[in-house]
Amino acid sequence: MIDSDSEFKSLIETVKKIAEADHAQDLLSLLARSEITIRQTGYDNWNGGIYFYTVFLAVEVSKFIEVRNDLDHWEKILLEHFQLPVRHLESEEISRVALVPKSAIAVTPEANPGRPLSSAETKRKELLTHYLDKVSEDELIELILMPLFRHLGFQRVTVTGHKDKQLEFGKDVWMKFVLPTQHLLYFGIQVKKGKIDSAGITKTGNNSVAEVYNQSLMLLGLAIFDPDIGKNVLVDHVIILAGGEITKAARLWLGSQLDAVQRRQIIFMDREDILNLYIVNNIPLPAGAFPPAEPEGDDLPF
Repeated sequence: MIDSDSEFKSLIETVKKIAEADHAQDLLSLLARSEITIRQTGYDNWNGGIYFYTVFLAVEVSKFIEVRNDLDHWEKILLEHFQLPVRHLESEEISRVALVPKSAIAVTPEANPGRPLSSAETKRKELLTHYLDKVSEDELIELILMPLFRHLGFQRVTVTGHKDKQLEFGKDVWMKFVLPTQHLLYFGIQVKKGKIDSAGITKTGNNSVAEVYNQSLMLLGLAIFDPDIGKNVLVDHVIILAGGEITKAARLWLGSQLDAVQRRQIIFMDREDILNLYIVNNIPLPAGAFPPAEPEGDDLPF
């Protein structure tokens, strides 16, 4: 992935060499005086998925004032130089380059899902809660979970199984996380729209923890293919994620069935976890979460 530290550093060096070959001294000077970062800012699931990135060049305020009247010109040139080395990639694209003054980059504290919510955040949480009540399992995955985990720094967040239910072994989503040491951790997610309980016969919309248990075992033993390294890898952790509640009895029962090693590989997340993470990270709500706009009145005043 081009947003990994090593890949992006290599990309920056390539861009500088291209600028040197073009004898673009002004561009080289701008690159040398910038703090350059990259961020995934879009995704299109067409043709297997395309990830879109924005490159940010943070410059001193004095330099920004110097070039502000020609921002479009500079950003166009920079975009051409950054796109050239990665134009062969089918699933990744640099779609924008933005020049920003350093003072415009605010350092935000780490999002804490356990902190009290503001009144505005509480309203957003209520909207998302109502939205979760009406979405399907596929919509929960594609419109809520995929944006959430991408925002949290996971890579290659990929949906599996839902195109063909016969191929689904509880492996709804897989993704990976890059540690600061550049080692990789792989995660598989079992997604259940409703509540997970320990009852032998569950109510409509609820999921049996026994079914979740069997799927967890299969997921821990299945290999997934990572196209970035061209190898099959095993899942390190399974996240059991419910759009409703995971009851305490269900958690205890599942923990009692798994051995000590497997218990350390299981992570539980339910609706409250999803809501809090989504809100404190200020992720935009899906369009369907907002109430429909009221039609404007067309009554004439006579």
